[in-house]
Amino acid sequence: MISLNAYQNQWFGNIRGDLLSGLVVALALIPEAIAFSTIAGVDPKIGLYASFSIAVIIAITGGRPGMISAATAATAVLMVTLVRDHGLQYLLAATVLAGLIQIVIGLLKLGFVMRFVSKSVMTGFVNALAILIFMAQLPELDPWKVTWLTYALVAAGLAIIYLFPNLTKAIPSPLVTIVLLTALVVWFGWDVRTVGDLGELPDTLPVFLIPDIPFTLETLTIIAPYSFAVAVVGLLESLMTQNIVDDLTDTTSDRNQECIGQGIANTATGFIGGMAGCAMIGQSIINVKSGGRGRLSAFAAGTFLLIMVVGLGDLVRQIPMAALVAIMIMVSIGTFSWSSIKSLRTHPKSSSIVMIATVVVVVYTHNLALGVLAGVLLSGIFFAGKISQLFGVTSQISSDGRKRTYRVEGQLFYASVEDFMRAFDFKEALDEVVIDVSAAHIWDISSVQALDMAVLKFRRDGAEVEIIGMNEASETIVDKLAIHDKPGAMDKLMAH
Repeated sequence: MISLNAYQNQWFGNIRGDLLSGLVVALALIPEAIAFSTIAGVDPKIGLYASFSIAVIIAITGGRPGMISAATAATAVLMVTLVRDHGLQYLLAATVLAGLIQIVIGLLKLGFVMRFVSKSVMTGFVNALAILIFMAQLPELDPWKVTWLTYALVAAGLAIIYLFPNLTKAIPSPLVTIVLLTALVVWFGWDVRTVGDLGELPDTLPVFLIPDIPFTLETLTIIAPYSFAVAVVGLLESLMTQNIVDDLTDTTSDRNQECIGQGIANTATGFIGGMAGCAMIGQSIINVKSGGRGRLSAFAAGTFLLIMVVGLGDLVRQIPMAALVAIMIMVSIGTFSWSSIKSLRTHPKSSSIVMIATVVVVVYTHNLALGVLAGVLLSGIFFAGKISQLFGVTSQISSDGRKRTYRVEGQLFYASVEDFMRAFDFKEALDEVVIDVSAAHIWDISSVQALDMAVLKFRRDGAEVEIIGMNEASETIVDKLAIHDKPGAMDKLMAH
């Protein structure tokens, strides 16, 4: 549990940096929130209200200071069918339920599952997200829809982003880019796409409301599948982003508290007319690179977002999309792990395959969860194969040729049982067989049944079988599985 002093420091230890970075993030959130609302098939204000609410609440309740959460494409795409078939009110109800599910996951301390996501999967996740961020900017660079002026403004924006820090780092260069390019467009009256072209901005504050749906079992069966999918995908992306921000800031954070915080944020958001969301890697990186480190940065981002779209809507509408495209291209370039390309030659082939597979699946499906799942499964398969290769059985015959001792070394589990069984010569005429497992560990029902079968085959031909050296953990699983599966088959194995 974090101390009160540490919590206060997370709020007020970097006030200036957090406020400035929060302003930059708020400006970057506006077009994305509108775009994600369009994906889900709802009014732009649904995504904007959600981004405000989630960012502010996660700042208070989350486990990762400096990480930005808001409405995202990852959760929006899961709601498309629900909105189309049942309407907005069911989306709001599903958002509330998704939040409650996330709170339960956090209370059950299930954040530990991130331990099973390998570095190769993380790298693939990051690279895929960088590619998706860049691809999302392509519609704004369509040569059939924009003029050369748009390209010039994007180029100028990138120049400001990368060169301005050489003059001073007191002001985030993305903020300078937005201000300067907006001033140029307004002053010269250039005809380019602006934020106002994306859709109408809300002009009122969000209000508390209870989703207008029948509170019946039928309603629950409708929204539950969507809520569960949103809860899992949202937490997966949030925890992955949390790891990345941990690495960027060289700090640690609380995964389970982040699960609870995300849940509280989504639950509350559903009651003010917002859609579900989660952590955003792009905005989180913008925040960190702009100097944001504390909880105040996320709180400021949400607050500034609401102030700008409600109170300063006329000004925000004039921001050229080219400025925001330049910022997102910067994020894409900074997010991609360029070193991973060079490492393809030196890293183990299995690690490279996992990384590439994760990238391909995510980019092809536009679903981060599917890509991570594919990467984790491949990692598990390669790991099992690697461990099984370290398994081996050697044997030694007695001088009279009537007793053979088999020495088993390594991990005995489903992937190594075939090699285990192949190592025995069941046709050899013996009086006594000793299976020494002191250098081995028995893991699962497949290995227990293989050991059971080996003993049965030797005994069938009249040989006495003795198993020695079994450690306590292996003995426990053998007693639990073998004796109950085949009564009497393993009752005399542990003579020593």
